Amino acid sequence: MAAARSAPLARLDHAVLRGTRRALGGTPAVPVARALSLFGEHALGWVALGAAGALTGHRAPEWRRGVVATLAAHTAGVVVKRVVRRQRPLFDDVPALVPTPSRLSFPSAHSCSTAAAAVSYAPLLGTPVMAGVTALMLVSRVLLGVHYPSDVLSGAALGATVASAVRGRPRPGEGEA
Repeated sequence: MAAARSAPLARLDHAVLRGTRRALGGTPAVPVARALSLFGEHALGWVALGAAGALTGHRAPEWRRGVVATLAAHTAGVVVKRVVRRQRPLFDDVPALVPTPSRLSFPSAHSCSTAAAAVSYAPLLGTPVMAGVTALMLVSRVLLGVHYPSDVLSGAALGATVASAVRGRPRPGEGEA
């Protein structure tokens, strides 16, 4: 019964995965996607950005909280991935364009950490910038053939939820003038 309900989602996932590769596969979007993949690996680019922001001293507690949120979201994504154990896409016409640390796909940990960074760093860098980078990261994971669209959307939802929870809990001494 559950398999019958998920069949339309699977068909949509497959169609969007293949359509994204057809539309963007031979374009400069691929090297951009590879660069984003490297930046987002294990949330290291987002953590480095937050650490650099904190080192400036300007709004340092917010930057540090963003690092915590990003790491928490990445960790949550990895834990869920190991519980769900959904396999990455494996289609002859959509080969993976980057290596991955595992064969597990759901949710996208890149999407978890990127959405968490977007929620956390948007007040510091601007919502349009962070929303744009998040959209690029999500599309990049599908373009590279390492995630289904449902993986990246679920990862983004999980990451944003975790970051919102962390962001909503200021530490003692924060926000004082």
